[in-house]
Amino acid sequence: MIVEDAARRGYERTRRGAEPAPGVGHGRIAVRRVAAVTAVEVDRSPRRSGAVLATLILVAAVANLNLSVANIALPAIGRAFDASQTELNLVAVGYSLGLAASVLYLGAIGDRYGRKQLLVLGVALSIPACLVAAFAPSVEVLFAARLAGGLAAGLAYPTTLALITALWSGASRTRAIALWSATGGAVAALGPLLSGLLLEYFYWGSAFLITVPLAAVALVAAAVLIPAHVNETSGPVDHVGGVVSVLFVAALVLTVNLAPESGRGTAALVCAAVTAVAGAVFVWRQRRVPEPLFDLKVAARPTFWVAAVAGIIVFGTLMGTMFVGQQFLQNVLGYSTLAAGSTILPAAACMLVVAPYSARMVESRGARTTLLLGYAFILLGLAVALTMWDETSSYWQIALAYGLVGIGVGFAGTPASRSLTGSVPVTRAGMASATADLQRDLGGAVMQSILGALLTAGYVSSISAAIASSPEADEISDQTQAALTKSFASAADLAERYPQYADAIMSAARTAFLDGDTKAYAAAILVVAAGAVLVFFAFPKRDAERRLLASYRAQDERAEPAGDERQGAAPGDADG
Repeated sequence: MIVEDAARRGYERTRRGAEPAPGVGHGRIAVRRVAAVTAVEVDRSPRRSGAVLATLILVAAVANLNLSVANIALPAIGRAFDASQTELNLVAVGYSLGLAASVLYLGAIGDRYGRKQLLVLGVALSIPACLVAAFAPSVEVLFAARLAGGLAAGLAYPTTLALITALWSGASRTRAIALWSATGGAVAALGPLLSGLLLEYFYWGSAFLITVPLAAVALVAAAVLIPAHVNETSGPVDHVGGVVSVLFVAALVLTVNLAPESGRGTAALVCAAVTAVAGAVFVWRQRRVPEPLFDLKVAARPTFWVAAVAGIIVFGTLMGTMFVGQQFLQNVLGYSTLAAGSTILPAAACMLVVAPYSARMVESRGARTTLLLGYAFILLGLAVALTMWDETSSYWQIALAYGLVGIGVGFAGTPASRSLTGSVPVTRAGMASATADLQRDLGGAVMQSILGALLTAGYVSSISAAIASSPEADEISDQTQAALTKSFASAADLAERYPQYADAIMSAARTAFLDGDTKAYAAAILVVAAGAVLVFFAFPKRDAERRLLASYRAQDERAEPAGDERQGAAPGDADG
């Protein structure tokens, strides 16, 4: 106990830039100091912690809602603009694209120039972006507004987890991250329900107005309650690396979306080339710049990179499942927008219920076991969707799949985010937060793009085969074939114009959609299974994880500059 007390005092003094306490920082006792800090990490939370955490969660909720509100409106958007399936995919992924492309760069800017300032600016800019999306005159303007909204979220969303990392520590941080993670996932899952309710009575653009009042409340609360300049760095920002990272992520997502579309091969190849070059330049620069935007030495830590990949798969699967599932419910089963949105409720409820257990399990069993349990539930949910979702599916089969995926995300989300924040120094909280955001945003963008591409390819292949095998194939004009293969919404419009062929057209369209749907869920199962194998073999077990995190803290403390070279927490910002 004496050693632990001395270590705790030495730990606090080191964080303030002072010399270690006598007898603590020298020789073999330094090893005992690390062990003591491993056993008892200082438990710290800010004043008015409940109100501060609620504000950060509200800001995150604005971003999470905007991620998912478009999914339920896609069939209506397709009819309004006669959009192709690829255009619908881009509308759905536009917000994730803007957010994923910008979080690394903007997270670093927040670490240097002020996380609160970026948070307030991002929330403020999200309001006009939502208004432009709601009243967009074309699908191109809608995509641009979604992209701008994602960039605004890139200013605000990374700072939420960064501030949790800076203001909380120890078990309090784990609980705060668990609530932040589960609430974020649950809010994202509730997006389709809220937008479905509005779409029952109003036009498609009303789905994008949901977050406007929430953003207004979040803006005021953040300005009043969030502390400024907490454990921020004073080092320079790698602006060149930031621009390259934006190009890399944007080109990657566009490549996946454009690759399956006929006639877009050249554009897809150009985007693929930009992805390869930007990725290589980014890695080269981060290895050589004195103050890297993304510290590759920290990123190489197994508790960091394995957790990052695991989170990308977990959150990407949630977004991808909702993206495909909402179209399936409306196109194949004929659900109304409200009924389709209500099927997400089991996932949201399960995430919130499981979150406290996940936080306790991370502390008692370690992140690896908790992640693997989450993956098991996600695989069960995807298996239900693959084998039970068809034209005769009942509500309980839909709810069962979503509920199992929700349980999985509830268990896996906390360790994925917590391992990232525990693997980096607090002055690099923006890097950890940006990577945690990439888990959701890049994971959502890539998985939605992959599943959407497979859905498109499966649909086009099936409907083309149906046309070719039809006895009246010679009588079907090229214009009609183009309308049938463009998207499900286009086929539905064609059926309305030719009621005498409506049954045959809709039957073929539903069958084609199910063929694409099957390919998408089969691919999701393979991706999640690969992620589970990675976690099982590459992520350290509980005791090894604790030793690694303790050694990382010790290394980072020795590397931290003195207190007068950093922007520390303002007096009164946090309590021990």
